[in-house]
Amino acid sequence: MKYTIIGLLALSLFGCSLSVPHPPIAKQTKNLFDNDSDGVINQRDHCAKTPLDAVVDNDGCPTYVDSSEENSIHVLFANDSSEIPENYMQNIKQMSAFLAKYPKTHIELKGYASPVGNANYNVALSKRRASVIRQALINEGVTPARIKTVGFGDSDPVKTSDIEESNTLSRRVIAQLIGYQENIVKEWTVYTVREN
Repeated sequence: MKYTIIGLLALSLFGCSLSVPHPPIAKQTKNLFDNDSDGVINQRDHCAKTPLDAVVDNDGCPTYVDSSEENSIHVLFANDSSEIPENYMQNIKQMSAFLAKYPKTHIELKGYASPVGNANYNVALSKRRASVIRQALINEGVTPARIKTVGFGDSDPVKTSDIEESNTLSRRVIAQLIGYQENIVKEWTVYTVREN
């Protein structure tokens, strides 16, 4: 009887299978890599080349803020002249730097003349004035296709109480620009260096 119980016990132990079935193999159907290291996997990333330090949304796209800045050019000329006075060259250099900062911005140079002499001559003079400012900007590195010139002649004199002052201020080339740019919001880390 004693051997029978041991035998049944042994039989029951050896009758159980000691092998475990193979676990199911998961088939990966999604791309779980994060090529641009922005914390969003490639499968969900709608902006594949996010800058490393950008703040991103759930789609892996950076956050942008719009910024704008104004600049102007105002050059006065001597009577019957299209030669740029030397003291205006700094204004032209500043406009060139502004256009370099905002590469999608175009400029329209508006040339004027004083209401002295022949109206047709004044139109041609105002065009020459705008053209010399255009060439000065090109010399400073601005792409020619970004600059348009218009000559208005003596059609819009500057109004003052003194005729001579009005004529002096009317011999001009002007342009007013607003530069727009989207800047990426950057995340702060312990490695971030503040700009002075």
